[in-house]
Amino acid sequence: MSGLPLKPTLDRLYADYNHPDAASDPIQIVRRFARPDDVEVVAFCAASLAFGRVASVLQSIERLLAIFARGGDGPAEYVRRFDPHRDAASFDGLVHRWTRERDLVALVWVLKQMLDRSGTIEGFFLEGYDEAAPDVASALDSFSERAMALDLTAAYGRRLRASKRQPGVAYFFPRPSKGSACKRLNLFLRWMVRHDALDLGVWTRVSPSKLVVPLDTHVIRVGRCLRLTRYTSPGWAMARDITAALKRIDPADPVRYDFSLCHLGMMNACGFSRAQADAQCPLRGVCRPRVRTRRPSRRPSARR
Repeated sequence: MSGLPLKPTLDRLYADYNHPDAASDPIQIVRRFARPDDVEVVAFCAASLAFGRVASVLQSIERLLAIFARGGDGPAEYVRRFDPHRDAASFDGLVHRWTRERDLVALVWVLKQMLDRSGTIEGFFLEGYDEAAPDVASALDSFSERAMALDLTAAYGRRLRASKRQPGVAYFFPRPSKGSACKRLNLFLRWMVRHDALDLGVWTRVSPSKLVVPLDTHVIRVGRCLRLTRYTSPGWAMARDITAALKRIDPADPVRYDFSLCHLGMMNACGFSRAQADAQCPLRGVCRPRVRTRRPSRRPSARR
């Protein structure tokens, strides 16, 4: 590893990506909306579906928004008026990987109950937010726990009460205390809290310094290449560890580098543990790609 400083290199990478059309990403769909209540509803749904191939993610978000559009008054108003008994049929055929129609009905039903109770998703989140906490871990735990305590019977039927299995909607509400990296919730918070050319900054009462990086395969690869974490297994500990390393570079806004690091990985430019090493990487000179080497064959050589 060379002596090149990491911060100027990351700042250049951030500047390269800090514009609305830097890469294909679900946030581009969220940016179509102007009203803050529409933005947070669409953002939560978009972040919740942000797993799998990008093309599939974008398609699923568009299909969900097409359902919302049938109300005619915007996504937030559709959610406020949502009735699972009346509206569930509109979701027929809408699946995203292992998430089924009823899980998406339940997601919208949970969001409706949040809005009824707290006025906004931000208001519901703030009920468990502690400004003195080092990060959003306890707030996310509270948010997900309270979300899953809301009534789900209208979405799943009475059989839910007798079932010992978690309903599918629980996938959208993971908890740091259970070890989850909470990638999609942290992505939603990044969009809501940060404000630059990409992130929307419609929330005003959560500090960007409290955010935790949305941990995905690409951030893990680049993070390990940059030696931002000592962990090898994904989870909350790794997400917090990478965030702590970035916080040493930018204490006020450590997650500002997330979008560029993620899309660097999506471009396959990072050569961590790959034969290409750092040949294609914009971070060349500050990364340590750990070049993959071929294991020697255990089979004896043929005699000549």
